[in-house]
Amino acid sequence: MFLRKSGIGVATAALAAFWALPAAALPTNYETGFQAAASPVMEQIEDFHRLLVWIIVAVCLFVLGLLVWIVIKYRAGANAVPSKVHHNTLLEVAWTLIPVIILVFIAVPSFRLLYFEAAVPKPDVTIKAIGKQWFWTYEYPGSAAGFTFDSLGLSDADAAKANKPRLLGTDNAIYVPVNKVIAVDTVGADVIHSWAMPQMGVKMDAVPGRTNHTWFKATQTGVFYGQCSELCGARHAYMPIELHVVSEADYAAWLADSKKKYAALENDATRVASK
Repeated sequence: MFLRKSGIGVATAALAAFWALPAAALPTNYETGFQAAASPVMEQIEDFHRLLVWIIVAVCLFVLGLLVWIVIKYRAGANAVPSKVHHNTLLEVAWTLIPVIILVFIAVPSFRLLYFEAAVPKPDVTIKAIGKQWFWTYEYPGSAAGFTFDSLGLSDADAAKANKPRLLGTDNAIYVPVNKVIAVDTVGADVIHSWAMPQMGVKMDAVPGRTNHTWFKATQTGVFYGQCSELCGARHAYMPIELHVVSEADYAAWLADSKKKYAALENDATRVASK
């Protein structure tokens, strides 16, 4: 009886569960809003976006109401002789002052959000993302870790074989622990790239000769996808980002395995180069 009466609630819960799945952590066809937030930064971006939408709706309705009122009240049929009003001091002050007040009202949460994004908290993990034409190289989790690896986008055939989304899956994903502050240092090796992870609220340019800093704190486990968001050349569309957010135990295990795996690859490359 309870299940029959709460069908809508069950459907809502099922929909929420679907969006919580890792498979939902990527763009979908015909979506009109943001991807679901998975970090405090993105949650605040969504809040600010909703505030702006309501302000825009209110302004549009107000202007529409004025237009309708003017069309009806001052139509030619009701005003055979046009009025000759030159100016109205009160009206001129109002249409100058009201937009200023609206902009100040918007500026306060806007600057608060900008400072929240820019102030990097003390990181638990630091990743250096190096943009190259056309893939990402990661020093993980920073120079002290002792290993570096490249992350290249998969071909359509390899993506289908690995059951990963087209143009988003990579051969070597990056891993981070859940509920930890992740600092990302970005730099470009050749041209300007941009390291973007929409559900984390991150988009930071990778500029040659300059290191930029950003951060995120993933609040849920799963697989998340991003891309280079700066037009960087012919294969700009083929340098995706694949992020795995895992538990601390799984992250520690991955980190230990990766130190051996990528150190071995570097040693092999060194030996080949020396021959």
